Amino acid sequence: MKVWSDHALPPEVRQSLVGSLFANRATLLTGVLVHVFVYLVVFHKTADPFFIALCFAILAIFLYRAQVFLRFGRADKPASTAADAWRWERRYLVGATLTAATLGIGCGYAVYGYADSFVELACISVTLASMVSIVGRNYGSERAVDLQCLACCLPIIVGALGSGDLYMILLSLLLLPFILTTRLMAAAARDFLAENVIASRQMKKMVDSFDTALNNMTHGLIMLDPDSRIQVINRKACHLLRLGDRNRLQGCALEVALEFGARDAAGPEPLSHVLLDQIRSLGGGAQDRVQMHISDELILEFSANRRPEGGVVLIFEDVTARITAERRVLDMVRYDSLTGLPLRDHFIELVGDRMGDPDGEAAAGLMLLDVDGFRHVNDLKGHLTGDELLIAIARRLKSVLPSAPVARLVGDQFVVFLLDPGGADGLTARMEDLRVALGQDYDLPGSMVRVKFSAGGLVGAEDDDRLLQQEWRRRLDLALFESKARGGNSLTMFTCDIDARYVERQRLEDDLRQAVAEGALTIVYQPVYTADGTRIDRCEALARWHHPVKGHIAPNIFIPIAEEIGIISDVTRVVMEQACRDCMTWPEPVSVSVNLSSQDLRDERIVEVIRNALASSGLSASRLHVEITETSLMEEIATARAVLDRLQEDGLTIAIDDFGTGFSSLSYLDRLPAQVVKIDRSFVLDIANQPRRLQLLQGIVQLTRRLGLEIVVEGIETEDQLALVNKHKCADFVQGFVYSTPIQGDRIADLVEQARRKYGVRGIHVA
Repeated sequence: MKVWSDHALPPEVRQSLVGSLFANRATLLTGVLVHVFVYLVVFHKTADPFFIALCFAILAIFLYRAQVFLRFGRADKPASTAADAWRWERRYLVGATLTAATLGIGCGYAVYGYADSFVELACISVTLASMVSIVGRNYGSERAVDLQCLACCLPIIVGALGSGDLYMILLSLLLLPFILTTRLMAAAARDFLAENVIASRQMKKMVDSFDTALNNMTHGLIMLDPDSRIQVINRKACHLLRLGDRNRLQGCALEVALEFGARDAAGPEPLSHVLLDQIRSLGGGAQDRVQMHISDELILEFSANRRPEGGVVLIFEDVTARITAERRVLDMVRYDSLTGLPLRDHFIELVGDRMGDPDGEAAAGLMLLDVDGFRHVNDLKGHLTGDELLIAIARRLKSVLPSAPVARLVGDQFVVFLLDPGGADGLTARMEDLRVALGQDYDLPGSMVRVKFSAGGLVGAEDDDRLLQQEWRRRLDLALFESKARGGNSLTMFTCDIDARYVERQRLEDDLRQAVAEGALTIVYQPVYTADGTRIDRCEALARWHHPVKGHIAPNIFIPIAEEIGIISDVTRVVMEQACRDCMTWPEPVSVSVNLSSQDLRDERIVEVIRNALASSGLSASRLHVEITETSLMEEIATARAVLDRLQEDGLTIAIDDFGTGFSSLSYLDRLPAQVVKIDRSFVLDIANQPRRLQLLQGIVQLTRRLGLEIVVEGIETEDQLALVNKHKCADFVQGFVYSTPIQGDRIADLVEQARRKYGVRGIHVA
């Protein structure tokens, strides 16, 4: 144990020790009465007035000490500071030291002046008895112990020395170890009190900290004894359960507290009973945690831990916000925010629940609905109107099919699950009726929209789990694609043939990717002659694909596939590079023409592709024509114009291919930097038998010539067609089988030479 001296004591300990000096006030009066009584008895025997004087001195000192004690008791926090503590200790020391000195002087006087054993024994007894009480009463002050011991013992020793009695002197000297023992005992008591005061203060701080932490927890906490009585409860628990003042709940049975707590909680059964059942389940280890719906605005989550000595610690928290957020997130995951319909995953769950009857004999089916022309609704009427239309469609779906699972997939696509006891035929008929019923006028804010639907259907048995396999979406997409390919506004049921065509298409796509990557495409060229056939002006590069298994694949098959799978730009690059290299082997100034796709015109990197092809081959830009179709210009005309302007600046010739087949042909002549117009073959087809076609062709030619553009007529296959075109001067150049079919690039030079020999110098055009 640490030994504390007065000057090393912590302030709060010193204050407590000073307070202990003034604690036992009753003993003060007892001591005075005993002291006065003894000295009166001694006076009666000796008749020595000195002892009467001692009685008066003791009474006077007592009065002083009594008023000091009274003042200390009446003071508000008398030893609250170190200075106050020392001031009160000093006042106590004066009275205690005077009392001890009075007793010591009386005892020393008796030893020195009287040889009477009674007088000596009476005085020494009362003095030593007072010294013994020093430990129990004055241990709180080291100075008080020292001063009182010295004040009592020194007069006795002096009296013994003055008496000359050797034995009395030796006996008096034994007071010195008695003084030391008294000091040690008092120090031990003082140290014990100091340690306990410090420990008590620390414990109080810990308790205060624990109480602060406990009552500032975001969780409610209740500690129960083995009899389910509340030992500890924090403020949060009282607030959440509405139990009132927590100080009144100590020792209260939990059931009683709950009974008078949340009496207005939701549920038909009293909350106390429900909670207690759940708590018993938690405390028994049957479950880790449980959620309780206390009211519409409060959801609590409880957990329990058993205490080693018995009883349970309950911890619970308000999870209302979390549960509400989880429900909101779950709704966001399960339901479409615009239409309120289930999304795909939740739709599958709902369908799985409907297909849970193993004895079901009805036909089950899925139908994918797609709004025909929905993009035009967004473009013409705005996206807000488009959203209103989707909401109206969802509302109509739910009204027509109030109990059937219906979901929105992506964009303007909806999927429906149907059951029909009439079998596959009945279900198919029901799907068609539903499609027609949905395809009506929709009265939207500010507009009326006429809607038609394309649909794809898939039918299986009610207990056929394969209906919900991952393939269902692909199969519905395939069936819907068939409906779209047939012009829309129809229902197509999925069949194995559709799947086989899809698989074949996938294989063809993979083979095409491989062919482009390995350079397996070949290039042929169809010459473009002057209208009189005297010379070759240019040759159009045409891609060809010879499949190793399927043989020749027509361009009208693999070119759209390349565009759809996003590799048409790679095809363009391959054709462009090969065409430039081949053109360098032909006599000048025969040029080459290469087609650009709509994807090429949306990506300005095509300019660098063409420049690299010209640079690597050494071909002059003036010998390269690029052809664009009207359909490729229908989207993002601004980007296409920027690309064509850069190509024209580089010296390339721009030609509009298949002119007359689009919706905006005339406007393109004005908006694009074109030098050549290639009139589509449809205008010369059966031109000899249909005069209106010839008149239409002449009108286009007149307009084009006024704009200063060269004219190429495509698709000339017969001499009669050629004669009519030349008779009416409808072409500067012609292209078609009448002069040549597409041929290999190494044969172009031979054709040029043949024209030169046949027509002389006119066979080679000199620019």
